Order: sequence, then structure tokens, then C-alpha cells
Amino acid sequence: MQILTAHFLRRDRRIAQFSGRFVAIACLFAPVLAGAQGTVHANFNRAPEFPAKPLRMVVPLAPGGGSDIVGRIVATALSDLWGQSVVIDNRPGAGSTVGTALVARAPADGYTLLVSSSSIAISPALYKNLGFDIRRDFACITLIASQPSLLAVHASVAANSVRELVALAKAQPGKLTYASAGTGSATHLGSELLKYSAGIDLLHIPYKSAGLATNALLSNEAQVLLTNMASVLPHVKSGRIKALGISSLKRSPLAPEIPAVAETVPGFEYATWYGMLAPAGTTDKVIHRIQTDTARALKTPHLQERLAAQGLEIFGSSPPEFERFLGSEIAKWDKVIRSAGIGAE
Repeated sequence: MQILTAHFLRRDRRIAQFSGRFVAIACLFAPVLAGAQGTVHANFNRAPEFPAKPLRMVVPLAPGGGSDIVGRIVATALSDLWGQSVVIDNRPGAGSTVGTALVARAPADGYTLLVSSSSIAISPALYKNLGFDIRRDFACITLIASQPSLLAVHASVAANSVRELVALAKAQPGKLTYASAGTGSATHLGSELLKYSAGIDLLHIPYKSAGLATNALLSNEAQVLLTNMASVLPHVKSGRIKALGISSLKRSPLAPEIPAVAETVPGFEYATWYGMLAPAGTTDKVIHRIQTDTARALKTPHLQERLAAQGLEIFGSSPPEFERFLGSEIAKWDKVIRSAGIGAE
């Protein structure tokens, strides 16, 4: 009996010693196991890196226009960079406000973007009920590029320079006519800005498109036109119309022989620009990612060649820079539209 008792006592001591070692080892590795479990849990709940799925880039104007061309060039570059599709969604209507309103109501997750022209800065003064507020409902991403226009006159007009045109218009107020792509269009408001800046009076003849306005100039139905440079340069070379000035502050590399209007009318600057925006509330991290990658793409030689061929000056500005620029554009066009008496619809 004593032998059995001693045996069981030795066994119990060995079990206790083993249990003590096991507990010590368990305590030693417990923090490691807990940390590993926490890491797995955190990784499981962490949101995937942006962009994790295809994006939609809304162009609020018809296919084939400047916004569409610029949007498709940038979308292709970002698709290649991200390995995700960036799909162009053309939503024209009501002077670009239909597509713009669509983006204003979209989720603020970075997967719906807007590529708009300078029309977005014109709309607040032109329309009473937009259904959105540009400054409140959008986050600026980047100013992509801008495209100057060409101030041209019919070959029969007795003016071979901006100075001579201004003098002629002041001598015959309201006699010279200018064509536009319609009331409220960029060609209309750019011409009104010229009138305002130069202190001249020209008679407005609206047409239904920029193409028809160009035809009106070629046929001498209208004597003056401020429009896309690339579309009228061939007619300048043929001698049917005369190019008097470029609407940017500096001369264009596409036609360096043509002076800037600002060389005669100080401070005059008019360009159709293209910018990228997202719904308000999109995180700074996502905005930063889109902007930096867009700016990176814009620096590639291939992209620069494609945009330069359209007569575009490339920017890729930061969100704050674009926001300040947009604010100045809104103020500028509000002043021009009020001066022209166009009024909000």
C-alpha cells in the first residue's frame, strides 16, 4: 500500500511539473497568437486598395467634342496605369447640366468621375435651377488642359490685325456681325468677353452648331468668329478667312506667327478648358490618388503628343489649384453674362 501511494505521488508531481511548463509556454506565445489573430482580422476587414473595380467617367457633352476627346485620352491612360477599365459615359443635354447633375448625385467613392469643359463655370450664371451647386456638390481633382480659340474674320473685312478690327468696330458700332454656336455657347460667351474687354459693339448671329457658325464666316453671312483653332486654321491657309489673334495670353506653338489678342487687348484670355471632378465627400486619399496618377499620365510623351495635336496646353494641376481656378472662372463668366444681358433661364 505504501509503495502504491508513493507511485501515485511521484506521478502527480510529474503531471504538475508538465502542466506548469505547458502553462508557461502558453503564456509566452499568447501575445503572438493574439497579434496574429488580430492581423488576420484586420486584413479581412481592410478595404481593398483604390481602384479595385472599373470606373465610370461621365462626359456631359456629345461624343466627338473636346471634352469627349480629352476624356477618352485620359481614360485610356488611367486604365493602363491602374489595370482597371475606365469607361466613358456620354450624357449630353441642357448645356452639359444633365450629365453634371448625374455625377453630383453619384456615390462619393471615386468610381464615378466627371470630365467637363469650361461650361461648368458658365452654367451657374446661365441657368437658375441647375439642381446642383458646383462648389458644394463637387470636389476638384485636376485641371487637365486648355485649348485657345482663334479670332478670325472673313477675307473681305478691312482689318488685318486685332487693333484694326477694334478700330473698325468702334467706328461702326453694331455693324459688324459675329457668329456663334448658339446663345450661351462657348463661342457666344467668348465673343461677348472680347466685346467687354475691348469696349466694342458687335452684332450677334447665333447658329445651331460651331460647324454652321464656321460656314457662316466662310460665306460672309457673319464677319467675325472666335472658335476652335484647329477647325479654322485650314481655311486661313486657303485664304478664305484671316486669322487675327489667338485667345490665350501667349502665342500658340501650333501657329506662332499669329499674335495673341492680349497683345492688343491687355488681359484678354479665353480658352476652352477641361477639368476632372468627383462628387463632394470623396476622401482626400482617393482624390490624391486620382490626381497624382492623372498628372503622371499627362507627363508621358505619348499623351503629350496626342493632346498637343489638338492644340491643347497640358496642366495636371493640384486640387487646390484647380479649385481656385474654377472659382475665378465662375466669377469671370458671371460678370460677362450679366454685362451681355443674357440672363439666367
